This record gives sequence, C-alpha cells and structure tokens, in this order.
Amino acid sequence: MRITSRYFVAPTVGLLALSLVACSSPAVGESTEDGPVETTTLRLALNQTEEHPSFIALDAFGERLLEATDGRWDIEVFPNETLGAQAETLQLVGDGVVDMAIVSGAQLENLSKDFIAFNLPTVFDSVEHQISVVNDPEITGDLYSSLADSNNVSVVGGFTQGARSVYTKNAPVESPKDLAGQKIRVQESELFLSLVESLGASPTPMAFGEVYTALQSGVIDGAENNEVSYFTQKHHEVAPFFSYTEHLIGLDYLIINSAKLDGLTDEDRSAFDEAWAATYEQHTELWTEATDKAIVDAEAAGATFTEVDSDAFIEALEPIVEQFLTEPSQQKLYDAARDASEK
Repeated sequence: MRITSRYFVAPTVGLLALSLVACSSPAVGESTEDGPVETTTLRLALNQTEEHPSFIALDAFGERLLEATDGRWDIEVFPNETLGAQAETLQLVGDGVVDMAIVSGAQLENLSKDFIAFNLPTVFDSVEHQISVVNDPEITGDLYSSLADSNNVSVVGGFTQGARSVYTKNAPVESPKDLAGQKIRVQESELFLSLVESLGASPTPMAFGEVYTALQSGVIDGAENNEVSYFTQKHHEVAPFFSYTEHLIGLDYLIINSAKLDGLTDEDRSAFDEAWAATYEQHTELWTEATDKAIVDAEAAGATFTEVDSDAFIEALEPIVEQFLTEPSQQKLYDAARDASEK
C-alpha cells in the first residue's frame, strides 16, 4: 500500500481549498527515454477507514492507473472523512477543489431524482446483480453524465454497500413493531427518511462520522448499515444488537470532477476505465471476505446478530417503490435493472 495523506485534517473548507489547490500541481515522476514524466495526482475523498474494502480497492486503483499511464496519472486516497463528510466532498468535487470522491446513492439523489431508481428496496436481488447493473454503460450512460452540466460532476461507477440492516443499542429488532418510537440514524435523503418511517421508527438524519458519538450519548437509538461499516466504525461497541432487516442493497458511487475527466487523453481515459473495472471487481471480492470477517469479529466483541420476520419487513416496505418511482426516466432505469436480473 502506498503512502496516503490519511492524517491531514482541514479545520475549515476555506483552508482545505487553499491546502489542496497548493498541492494540485503536477509532480515529476519516473524518467523515461523521453525525459522525466509529469505525474498528476488525483485527490480522492473517502469516509471509511484504511481497513475498509473501499480504501484497499481505491488505493490499488491508484497503483493500476499509475502503471497503465506510465506515471502520468496517480490517485491519492484521503480516508476517515479527512476532506469532509460526503455532502461536503460532493460539493468540493464539483468546485474542483477535490478531484474525486466516494458518495452514497442518497447523496446523488439529492442532485437528480433519477438516482432514486437504484436506491429502492426491491431493485437489486443480490450484490452481483447490483454491480452488473451499476457498472453497465448501456444502462447507466445517460444517468452518469447527467450531472456534468449542472454540477460539474461525472459518475464513474459503483461499489456495493452490501445489504443494509438495522442495529440498535438496547434490544434486538425482530419485526417493525420493535422499532416503534426508536430514533434511527439515516442518510440525508427523502427516500431513507420515508423508508425508516415505513418501518415504524423515527428517522434522524446525520453525517456518518457523527454516528458513534450519537449512539454512545443516546442521541439516537440505532442506525442502519452493513456489517462491514458496523464493525470497522466500531458501532458494535455502542449498539451491540444487529438485526438482519436487509431492507435494501446499498450503493456507493465514485464521482469525479467533470473537467478533470474531460482532460484525460483518449489513451489515458481508456487506461482509467480499465483500471476502474479491475477495481470494482476487486472491491466486490473484498466485500464478501470483509463481511464474513466483520460478523465473526463483532460477535467475538459481544455483538449479537438476529434474524427477523422477513415477511413483515417486506410488507412494510412495499409502498416505497410506488411512492418514489414518479417519473418515466426513473421507471425506465428501474425496469432496466430488473430486466438485468432475468438474464
């Protein structure tokens, strides 16, 4: 693993902008027969730890890209929200202060409601189905380029978040009635707010980095996420009851500043796309391994994993699809994803 700026913390967005712009000039890389190679390093914001599959895969992405472009392009990953929470980094990518970021589907649906189609509870049958859809340009091409003109952001592709479930501080959840009155952290998204409400809980929007302290202090009673984040963020220490609601298969997107992407030559863009394909495939493999390990390690630390009344949760979630598929463009994306599951 290469050295990354994992310990850099920006006290303000203004200082962050100055710091990153100051270090954005191309560096001199290895020499070739034609002389020194100028290396441009893309700064990538991530809200996960260095142990998370996303960091490992993205760090390898940089190595692949550096090799494939003969040192012209590199990627430096900034983990642990050191460049800000996802909502902030999304804005910073659009402004060109940060080059790339991993953001959740919930963040992008705030920019375009069409992204809701891939955030719904019933759209994907499995992680494999999800990854085949969200990295298929024939399905996603127009969607992924739709933010370029309005936000200067382009979507490269997707990473799985695995099946998302509920975890709580005080007792396991076996049916929606067990969530009545409980404050559950959600991403800042109308869909996630409605989803948690449909399960009978009180949704509490909050940045990911604030969840541990909020659980510890009792500001919230629980959260919803996958087993990997549950363990790597140490949420099992303050919310030891993980219940397999599996209400949806979550999705992260890799985004890039559109001007930066357009600045790649055809040769380097081809190398970038090939390196990305190897990266999301690696991430999917790492995800399966990390999920199994997270469960074992969390159980060893005292967490309990509980099966739920699946039929009760499915029934509670049924109205969500009809509620949020309101536009023909959304329905088209949803139908394309469902059709892909039958191939």
